Order: sequence, then C-alpha cells, then structure tokens
Amino acid sequence: MGGRRLPRRGRPRTPGAPVMSDAVYRDPTAPVDARVRDLLSRMTLREKVGQLNQRMYGWDAYRRTPDGGFELTEALRAETDRFEGLGALYGLQRADAWSGVDHGNGPGAEDGAALADLVQRHVVERSRLGIPTLFVEEVPHGLMALDGTVLPVNLAIGATWDPELYERAAAHAAAELRARGGHVALVSALDIARDPRWGRTEECFGEDPHLAGRLTQALVRGMQGACPDGLFAADKAPVVLKHFAGQGATVGGRNSAESELGWRELHEIHLPAARAGVRAGAAAVMAAYNEVDGMPCSGNRALLTGLLREEWGFDGLVMADGLAVDRLARITGDKVSAGALALDSGVDLSLWDEGFTHLQEAVERGLVSEGTLDAAVARVLRLKFRLGLFERQHPTASRPAGGAELSKEVARAAVTLLRNDGVLPVGADVSRIAVLGPQAATTAHQSGDYTAPQRPGTGSSVLDALRGLAPGLDIRHEPGCSLTGDDLSGIPAAIAQAAASDLAVLVLGGSSARTPGTEFDANGAALKAVSEMTCGEGVDLAGLRLGGAQYALLDAVVATGTPTAVVLVQGRPHLVPDTAPALLSAWYPGPWGGEAIAEVLLGLTEPAGRLPVSVPRSAAQLPVYYNHKDTEYGGYVDESAEPRYSFGHGLSYTSFAYGEPRLTGRTVEVDITNTGRRYGRSVVQVYLRRLITRTWPRTLELCAFEGVGLAPGERRTVTLPLEGVSGTVEIRVAASAREALTAKGHSLTAPDDTPL
Repeated sequence: MGGRRLPRRGRPRTPGAPVMSDAVYRDPTAPVDARVRDLLSRMTLREKVGQLNQRMYGWDAYRRTPDGGFELTEALRAETDRFEGLGALYGLQRADAWSGVDHGNGPGAEDGAALADLVQRHVVERSRLGIPTLFVEEVPHGLMALDGTVLPVNLAIGATWDPELYERAAAHAAAELRARGGHVALVSALDIARDPRWGRTEECFGEDPHLAGRLTQALVRGMQGACPDGLFAADKAPVVLKHFAGQGATVGGRNSAESELGWRELHEIHLPAARAGVRAGAAAVMAAYNEVDGMPCSGNRALLTGLLREEWGFDGLVMADGLAVDRLARITGDKVSAGALALDSGVDLSLWDEGFTHLQEAVERGLVSEGTLDAAVARVLRLKFRLGLFERQHPTASRPAGGAELSKEVARAAVTLLRNDGVLPVGADVSRIAVLGPQAATTAHQSGDYTAPQRPGTGSSVLDALRGLAPGLDIRHEPGCSLTGDDLSGIPAAIAQAAASDLAVLVLGGSSARTPGTEFDANGAALKAVSEMTCGEGVDLAGLRLGGAQYALLDAVVATGTPTAVVLVQGRPHLVPDTAPALLSAWYPGPWGGEAIAEVLLGLTEPAGRLPVSVPRSAAQLPVYYNHKDTEYGGYVDESAEPRYSFGHGLSYTSFAYGEPRLTGRTVEVDITNTGRRYGRSVVQVYLRRLITRTWPRTLELCAFEGVGLAPGERRTVTLPLEGVSGTVEIRVAASAREALTAKGHSLTAPDDTPL
C-alpha cells in the first residue's frame, strides 16, 4: 500500500558521545538493569526529559493517504524533534467520537501493525541513541481500536464473580493489543463503586475491595503472563492499573470532585485492589485525579512514594492521568513547579500535560534533583527493555481468534436474575412474545464508554437473538419509547403487542454511547450529555432514574396483565420498581450481549451472575453498600435504609441448599447441594464479622468466594482459604450479603499478621 514508507532522514546532530555497536544497552544478553544504567549514562538531560513525556494524541500522528496507506504528520515530526525521540505515544490505535477516528480514516486489524511499525521506525531514526517509543492504548473492556473485540464492561465482569474467566478475557485483549503493535494497556481496575450516581461506575468491578482485588489479580495474570526472566512474551502486555487511589469516593458521585477520605477508609476500601495488583506483578499504575486529604494523587508523595514504593516495594511505572500534572499548578503557581512536584512525588510518565515538558528547567532551577529524574527515566527504559523493544521493534504476535465467542461467554456469566415469579425461563405454553423497549432491537447501547465504532452487522440485539434462537415462536416488536425523554406516543402500539402476547420482554436501560456530536473536555470526558447518554465519564446523575417514558412504558405493559420480564442494559444500577414478575440485569454486555440475554430468557443458559453492587431503592438512600460501619444503622421515617437488592444477590432457575460450614485452620468447608431440577451455578460467599478490633469494625466484609456449578441433585464440598483474615472474627457463609447478616457465625481467632 502506498504511503507506508517515508524517506529516511538524517539523524540530528546532537551533543554527546557516539553510540558504539558494542554498547551494553545494545546487548540483548546483558541484564536489564545493566542495559538501563548504560543507556542512562549516555543520555543528555534533554533526552532524559523526553523519555518522561507522553504529549501527543496518537491520532494526530498520522493521516490516511489517497491510496489507502498512511503518512506521518508534521505534528509527530515536531514532537520527536523536540526531545530527540519520544518517550511514549498515547492512543495510536484509538477510535471513537472524541478522536474522530472511524473505519474511513483509521487503522483496522489489517493495517494497525503497519501503522505502528511506520511510527516506530520514525521515532528510532530521530533518536540519537535509537530509543523506541512505548505505544500506550486504552483497553477498558477489550482493545479500544477498530476491529478490537469489545468485552462486557467491568461492572459486568464483577457480576460474573469468575476470576478465571476474566483472566482468559484479559489474555485475549493483551494478544490483540500486541498484534496491532501496541505495548502498554490502560485498564480501569482500582476504582471502587461507592456511589452509583458516578458516571464511571461501569468501569468498577463493584463496591467490594476483595472482589475487586481478586479480579485485579486475574487481570494482571491474564495480560502480563508469567514474565520469565522479567521479560514480556510477544502476546503479553504490561498493564497500567487505573486509578490510584480512591477515585470512586468523590463527593456526590461527581466526576473528579473532591473526596473526604480518611487514611483508614482508604486502606480498608480503596487500596486492597491496588495491593493485590502490585503483588501480582503489575507493571504500572496510574495516579488518579482525586485528592486524598487535600493533596491530588499526582502530587501526593505520601501515597506514590511513601506507601506505593517504600512500604509496598513497588518498582514499576507511575503514570499521571490526562492533564493531571497541569492541575497541580493550582497549588504550585505555575506549570514548571507543577511538573517538579509530580516528579518528586513519584510520577514517572506524563499524559498530555505541559508540566513535564519543563523538567529540564525544573532541574536547572533546583526544583527537583536530576537523581530523581534519572530514577523515573530508568523505570521507563526498564519497561522498554522488558518488552524487548530494542530487539523486536516490529509486531510479531498474530491476532488471536475467538474474540466474539469469548465476549459472549463473559456476557452470559454476567446476566443476573434479580427477581422471578415463575415467568422465566420461557415455558412451553408460550407461543407469542412481545419484545418491547428502547434497548430491544439495537446493539448501539450494549457497550460502555470507551468503545470504538463497530462495523455494521457486528453483534446481536435481544430481538434478533430471540428470533434466531426460537424460530418457532411468534415474536413481535415495538420500541414503545426512547431511552431518554418523556415522549409517550409509541406506548399504545407497545401495549397492543403486549396484550396480544403470552409474554412481554421489556428491555430498558441506559447508554454510554458517544456520538460525533458529543462535546468533549480536553481529557476526553463528556462535557455534557447529548443524545441518549446517561452514563460514562463526565455523565453523572443526581438520581438513578431511567428516562421518564421508560417508567410509563413499564407501567402500561404490566397493566395489560401479560406476564412481563424486564431486562436492564445499564452501566450502573438504575431504579426499577418491583412491578414486573421477573427482572434481570445484563449490565453493558457488549455487542454480542443480545444473544447471551436471549439464551438466559429461553433457558438455554442458566443465569449465573451475582450483584457486584447493592441496588438502592432511591438515590436519597445513598450510600447503601453492604460493608458500612457496624453502627446502629436505623431506617428513615419515609423509606427503608436497606437496598432493594443486596451485594452478592442473584437467583438461578434451580435451588441450592448450604450445609453447616466447618472451620479447619485457615480454611472453611461447606457442602452445597443442587436441590432443583436443572443445572445451576451458585457463588459461595464467605463473610467475616470482626469481634475484637483496634478500631470500629464494619458490619460484614467479604473475605472469600467461589463459584460452583452443580447438576440436579449433585452435592459438593467447597473448600475456601481464608487469606488475610486476622484477629478474632466470626465467619459466615451465605449466598449474598443480606443472607450473611442472619447466617450463623463461627468464631475464629487468627494471628494478627495483616495489619490495616
């Protein structure tokens, strides 16, 4: 394809000793640390500063040529000339409404690697020492690129309660990233959903630190692999865990707002997932936007250096979030000192900000030491050597197959049955189904924020999947209303279809879809909701209600007397009254989620999901997370204080009986029996209740869980390790947090070897 290769340009004349072919850093057999030291000793201050800058938006680095190839832009040339190289480049493969990249102008699966190769060749040529760049990509729920496999969002991952399944999905995403020439994956994992009004709730694994920690470990294992000799395999990618720390605790559920976090709350709720990720070997973390005790995370030395590096022993990379370093100028007075503060606090790599471009001046003015700068540069270079970029600058991994089926498998595991009065699964007496609601016949709103444009025909809607899986049924459709607004004009037609059917399937929910008309902030967050947006970064809600017409549609369909099953496609728990006999949440299940939902409705697949967050009765109740402090938790005069559905809740099409738990040392055993007539999966959940503590305890804390699938009548003994349990506690085994409140407790006194 024309336009892919550029004429070679002469290397710039730069002060410094010439590079010898026998330089240690060029020797792939030399230890990584020795290569880093050798290369660092040859670099000028200007070159060092360049390695810490990630200034460009990747989509500004190239353009399509008339013959369908790519050419590099003057913006990229200017950026590489600025520091005689390029430390990292963000979003070369990114495609969405913010970047403006789509199938007409961006790289797809067939040419993404060629574009990465073209850019990398240019960067190496412009670097006096031949230092390659890091290609950093968003992988929030699959690779955010054209033709990348879209997975269900993190909240759906949390609903699976299945770390092994997620590990496989993460490995697939890493392989896709590397096959396209990308190197580093940015993945949300550390945010804990404490207020579902927050638009980024969809990016959280849930409200519980133990659940988030288990899934973060799975993420790191899946993406990074074993890393023999410290090196990444060609199909594995270092992961940047976002966001460190406490970003889910902002006041009022408002994005990037202030937080009111004490050090103990931070440690008990918001740090365990990060600790689990660090122990699993995560290559990097991203400093969050929020502040902790008045100091933004990107300038918080106590957090990034005192805790992360010195106490936890983390030796990986710390990246700032987009433009976060420049925000520190509100404290320091200017961007030069803001960059110095971030670097001295522990940030190694910037993201789009100006502050780090002035680090040479900051060093020369004595605002930060060159030794501190060298330590950060060494961490960047170490990651490049671990990736083998000095030897393998061109992509060598092949694109993995089976992405769509894997995405559908995760979506199946996430569908959560919240209520069922015998309506589901669809019975033999049902011959006509009315499939209604604004989410019924579209895939456009099945994926979350940070999703690339999909090719026409990708995925399946609930309507199409039902028709395909049950061709013998008479399936009628009317949308009834749209996701937002109060237009009721379509409801009469929906009522007519419901009244003439044996079953109504009402598919409601929200949307994180960004359209080309969306207004974006400088960091990619939505400035204001447009079209049907009700969730995602920058789209926070004061309440948790659906669009007004959706409630009118629900009331009208239920009033027909036709048995009704409501399916929620959503990125946060929305408020839905208990008026329909059956209620399922599919979260944002991805493009193929319609088929997963249809399989559960028809009984071809068992509902296996469990709630990763508590579902409130109203936003006025918040917070309703289960692991609150063990105080006299009274109700309201006008409302119950309890959630409508508790953390861990989820029904099956069969029933289970739990035996008496048995404690043996640091393990708990329980017998579980499938007492119904169908195969099913239950999630055995182990909670602890602290009896003697140094500070006021929480009511309950999840400390172990395991999913178990059983045939009808089958009984199995499940053994769960009680890792990290210390002090005098009660152990309770149950199927949800609400059931654990009344379950019989079993006392255990364990060595106090895990201080908080």
